[in-house]
Amino acid sequence: MADFVFRANIAHYKELLATEADARKIEMLHKLLAEEEAKLVEWRKQNPRPKAAE
Repeated sequence: MADFVFRANIAHYKELLATEADARKIEMLHKLLAEEEAKLVEWRKQNPRPKAAE
């Protein structure tokens, strides 16, 4: 579930960045995006996906 939330937030921030014109808001969105991407990487390290059966 956390994986979905992180990915949804990342997608949302990217959508906002595509249309935002205010420099301060863009800076904040980049910060939030980087934080969310870091959370996703850390979560995936702690919660590796099970390998598919062969």
